[in-house]
Amino acid sequence: MGRLFGTNGVRGTINDELTVDIILDISRAVGTVLGSGKIAISTDSRMGGEMFKQTAIAGLLSTGCDVVDIGPSPTPCLQFNTPILGCIGGIMITASHNPPQFNGIKVMGSDGIEVTREIEGEIEDVYFSKEFKIAKWNEIGSLFSDDGAIRRYIDAIKQHVDIDAIREQNLTVVVDGANSVGSLVTPILMREIGCKVISINSQMDGMFPGRNPEPIPTNIVDLSKTVVSVGAAIGIAHDGDADRATFVDESGNILWGDQSFAIIARDVLGKKKGSTLVTPVSSGRLIEDIVKNAEGNMDWTEVGSVVVSHRVVEIDAELGGEENGGVFYPAHIAVRDGAMTAAQMIDIMVRNDLSVSELVASLPQYRNAKTKVPVPAEKKESLLDTLLELTKDEPRITLDGVKLQYDEGWILMRPSGTEPLWRCFAEAKTQSIADRLCNKGVDLIKEAIMRT
Repeated sequence: MGRLFGTNGVRGTINDELTVDIILDISRAVGTVLGSGKIAISTDSRMGGEMFKQTAIAGLLSTGCDVVDIGPSPTPCLQFNTPILGCIGGIMITASHNPPQFNGIKVMGSDGIEVTREIEGEIEDVYFSKEFKIAKWNEIGSLFSDDGAIRRYIDAIKQHVDIDAIREQNLTVVVDGANSVGSLVTPILMREIGCKVISINSQMDGMFPGRNPEPIPTNIVDLSKTVVSVGAAIGIAHDGDADRATFVDESGNILWGDQSFAIIARDVLGKKKGSTLVTPVSSGRLIEDIVKNAEGNMDWTEVGSVVVSHRVVEIDAELGGEENGGVFYPAHIAVRDGAMTAAQMIDIMVRNDLSVSELVASLPQYRNAKTKVPVPAEKKESLLDTLLELTKDEPRITLDGVKLQYDEGWILMRPSGTEPLWRCFAEAKTQSIADRLCNKGVDLIKEAIMRT
């Protein structure tokens, strides 16, 4: 019996690895495990989204669950609205940042946070056993729609920023919505808090004609050029389901996820001495420095937004974040939230009277390198044992994959939760050292492949 859930939900290529039959049975398993009650549902702009949404609705109704369809929206919008609507859970049809041929499904609990690994396991057990709850003919669930979810979500974010101060600055902001649901929220939010907004890739299109939905530097070149050409103060790029935001400064330079996370962390932790920040082992020394300077506490987790969210709630942390630009601000909701992150960045710029480049320049300076190493599917899991043997004499953390720690920097090697590959991250004071460390990690992974 295999695993359904990866690092962040279930994903696969449309009508191949992920079919209506699979979605039907996942949704029946969700209804069986979560029990009777209302389930909120939404989609991003991906191909197959409507097909899979209607399939999931049918599966949930068959178990006796009622379903509230909030229409297309960002994942954090669904998550924010799930408890407000009195739902026992939520389903988001999305494959986040994956290429356009992928779709997927994320499952939320009653608090809007993705269900725990334990509940994922229960859903998998029911999925594979096919022991679904089947409602009697007169107990089948009902379908409702709610068209107020995006408005409630935007209004809630606005409560956390100084709108009057932002309006005085009259900043120009360029928003790249990745041809998906970020375009339904962030341009409106930015305008309502007092910015002049220019949108690109704002039409909903599951083919992602503007760019691939992962907001990495190679995919957001057009955003950089647009920021410079219109003289904007900042550029904001979302991924497919808008739970993350990547930023571009006024000169077109793209910020690493750690940098934007650090800017927000310094601000949030600085408001309360002894604050706690939760972050995966993939975060680097920049974040460690920020926490140390703020006299805060750092709590390490495995990689995965599910783990970070639940840990933030468990220990009542002030903030969570990931090196990919995902920021968890529990004063709003303890999940990754691209629109909330964008609003926080604008607010910090205005309150400190600093440009994005000045905010970055005020941070401790580190350089990053990242790459992926394809791994035969049959070796992906067993590779870890070989890698642990190869690095047994090195200073390391083995909470999730292998993180080697040196005076000059660190290397993290860990398996992808969604693809047949291992990821390698490195960080150091200079780019050349970061690249060298990253190459060392790649060599270690390749050697482990040969030995496994």
